[in-house]
Amino acid sequence: MMSTQFIPTQIKQRHTGPAKGSHDASDICRCHEPSEGIVVNGESYLPARRSVPIVSVRQLDQGVIELVIRDRYMAEHARPAQFANLFTHDGLRLMPRPFGICEICGDEVSFIFAIVGAGTAQFAQMKAGDSIDVLGPLGTTFDLTSPDARYILVGGGLGVPPLIQAAQYLHDSGRENRTTAIFGYRKHHFADSIVGQYSDDVRSIDEEQGNVITVLDSMDAELRQISDPVVILSCGPTPMMKAVAFWASSRGIATQFNLEERMGCGYGTCVVCVVDTIHGRKKVCLDGPVFTAQELGWESER
Repeated sequence: MMSTQFIPTQIKQRHTGPAKGSHDASDICRCHEPSEGIVVNGESYLPARRSVPIVSVRQLDQGVIELVIRDRYMAEHARPAQFANLFTHDGLRLMPRPFGICEICGDEVSFIFAIVGAGTAQFAQMKAGDSIDVLGPLGTTFDLTSPDARYILVGGGLGVPPLIQAAQYLHDSGRENRTTAIFGYRKHHFADSIVGQYSDDVRSIDEEQGNVITVLDSMDAELRQISDPVVILSCGPTPMMKAVAFWASSRGIATQFNLEERMGCGYGTCVVCVVDTIHGRKKVCLDGPVFTAQELGWESER
């Protein structure tokens, strides 16, 4: 395993403000006040790849795994929509796997992922007490600064982790914002009980019942009656997010999308994860993963 190092100046950690816990000791999870991080010549930097202990590994659904690590730095500094790179123990598999950060409980950080290949299969076989190399938190964050917005969290499949973190952040920071989680699944609703700890309302659906647009359509009249601004945060398959963008833009609802792309490095060097935007090609890992529908040119796409 590699010892802790520090990432060079161009990978400076982004700070978006602390998440202040406001609930009593009976709460399951609580956010930290962030520490100063690694300070060099007055600048704060993100620690590089480092080995951390695994707290637990459990199966949420067939082929769907929750992995929990202990990493105080990541727990203190991660914000909704950021991700972390996880590295396998196989020296022949050099590229990390980027996973959206899900829950933060004390100094523990959780991820939810699907087993889709040899790398994720190795993660699924790990157990409490093992160690794993990580890098993060990485990427940009959702803009959750509106004090009176009603946030609608629209997730599909394995796109739900960053939305769970957004719900937790708003809940644990004592904000007045109401949140509604709309999650679409193939079959089993494996994340409802997790997001239900933080969201005011959970409305999930599976493929036999419809999709997330079905749920949004059912809320149309309700949302039109809300005087506060409505903001949709979304993550999942690209066709789903484009459909959400079209639905929202036709109603004048602001949207932010957490994109999922294949990545090599996770911090802008390899240029594997570029996407087309109205401002040219952007790197999902560095310029994102959060983009608006306007930036992506998705407002008129079905």
